[in-house]
Amino acid sequence: MSLEKVFFGFFILLALTLNFGFVLGEFDNPDHHNTLELLAVIIVNLVATVLKFGDRTQTGALLLASSLVADLQLFAAAVVWTYAIHIHTGGMDAMFMASIVSLAAGALLANIVSVVLVIIDTVNLRR
Repeated sequence: MSLEKVFFGFFILLALTLNFGFVLGEFDNPDHHNTLELLAVIIVNLVATVLKFGDRTQTGALLLASSLVADLQLFAAAVVWTYAIHIHTGGMDAMFMASIVSLAAGALLANIVSVVLVIIDTVNLRR
């Protein structure tokens, strides 16, 4: 068993589960979605993205692409959150929270693609 592969799989699954935990709840209710949880999702996704660099296979390219999509959508969610809290005069409302959760749900889908690709790649390995 390779410790590097365990570490890699750990961060990919952690990114997926944290992202799922953030999206879970009433879509437009800010009380159901924590800012620190979004921050944790962003950090873990960035670590997972860094771990995907260097793989020169087609699967590696798809893994990196899906991770970059998740990062982009999570950054967009953070920007919307920042705008709603610090710039918008009305503060956080249901419309902003729905946008944030929608972006995070897109990142969740990209993380699901990453996990499925890793599972497919693992199944295809021959000893």
